[in-house]
Amino acid sequence: MTVATGVRVHPQGLCESEEVGTGTRIWAFAHVLPGARIGRDCNICDCAFVETGAVLGDRVTVKNGTLVFAGVTCEDEVFLGPNVLFTNDLRPRAHIRKGPDELVSTLVRRGASLGAGTVVVCGIEIGPYAFAAAGSVVTRSVPAHAFVAGNPAQLKGWVCACGLRLPESLRCPDCFTTYTHTPSGLAPNMP
Repeated sequence: MTVATGVRVHPQGLCESEEVGTGTRIWAFAHVLPGARIGRDCNICDCAFVETGAVLGDRVTVKNGTLVFAGVTCEDEVFLGPNVLFTNDLRPRAHIRKGPDELVSTLVRRGASLGAGTVVVCGIEIGPYAFAAAGSVVTRSVPAHAFVAGNPAQLKGWVCACGLRLPESLRCPDCFTTYTHTPSGLAPNMP
């Protein structure tokens, strides 16, 4: 336990990074490599792996068995379900060693959720508050508030920032937020 910074590392967890925000918890058998940047109040669950060069914002949840490799950036309040897997190389070969500048980056915007077992192919952006269903294989960028599912993941509908699927009216039946289509997905209407 690192009391001085308020970071809790389970006795069987390994945190080698010095860039971890206050209130973050790293659980058993999780491994955070040196040079990974982790924000405040994150929860890195059992057997998760966060590689050098990965960036997690504040209040990010990384569930059990999730692999976050170099070049992946998750903004604030992203949810990564169990066994989410990011890639960072479109042409991997064991005999070709690539440096960090040769890897392909991925950006997961604020509030997005990736369900259990989601695979994210590198070089894409997942929009704010988007939601990928469990088992999705995300091969291209996902618009804001989009709900995608399948292999490859396809647009199946829209979701509210509160997480509820939106009806055709784009008015959330739970929190009553209304949305409008924009070139980048959906945007909430201002009251």
